[in-house]
Amino acid sequence: MKLTYYSSCIALIFAAMLSSCSAPKKVTYFENADVIPQEVLSQVAAAADPILRPGDLLNIYITATNMTAVVPFNRGSYITPEGTVAQLRNATQNTNQTGVESSTDYYLIDKDGYIDFPLLGKIHAAGRTKDDLVTTLRESICPKYITEVPNVDIRLMNFRVTVAGAVKSPGVYQSRNERMTFLEAIAMAGDLDIKGDRENILLYRTNADGSREVHRLNIHDKNFLLSPYMNLQQNDYIYVEPNSSLKQNAWQLNSAVGATITIVGGMSSLAGLIIGIINLTDDK
Repeated sequence: MKLTYYSSCIALIFAAMLSSCSAPKKVTYFENADVIPQEVLSQVAAAADPILRPGDLLNIYITATNMTAVVPFNRGSYITPEGTVAQLRNATQNTNQTGVESSTDYYLIDKDGYIDFPLLGKIHAAGRTKDDLVTTLRESICPKYITEVPNVDIRLMNFRVTVAGAVKSPGVYQSRNERMTFLEAIAMAGDLDIKGDRENILLYRTNADGSREVHRLNIHDKNFLLSPYMNLQQNDYIYVEPNSSLKQNAWQLNSAVGATITIVGGMSSLAGLIIGIINLTDDK
């Protein structure tokens, strides 16, 4: 009788432990996204061209039918003794530990929003699109310096975002095509940790005019696929908050269970000792 009583107590303790576990909830992305009508998805705006801002690095290359005529406008370009055009790449060009390229061959938009361009001098770039800057450079070069309208190729070399918090590989990630979606950034960071709060992700953004925005994103909600924040801007900062309560994210024990396990371990040992004594007593 006593043995049955103690066995029942132990069973109740372990039942209490199991009941404190929670089933996985809300760990999926965009739940039921397949029910969003196709016509709604097709109306989502495509990613806009990046707006240039102070601190951006631009790779600008000018071409024309007569390449010798545009040599003065291309950093690192020179004419060889044979009369051909060659390009001298700066030895400082590299990719640092964050994966962000840097080179003195690129044009840095200074704090006042200007680049210092050969022959043309200071040109305002911040707050403009690349196409707008292309037009300005063309009109500044032709017909004042050459008679042919040149081709102007501009590449934004530092389109990068930072992903931190409850992800598997926090870091700074760079895009090669001047575009990055939220999903691409999260994938680069190795995806969210199971303890990451999918309903409370912080997006911190500094706009081209210096204004700042903070937004809370819920990627459990299918409607995030329609959000304007799906497409990121350069220098966006994403912070995935850890779910400190652990009440929604996978099989987790509540905060009191750790201590309970320790106590139960001791109680189990004590119960085993008591049962052994009872058995010896019954044998007698």
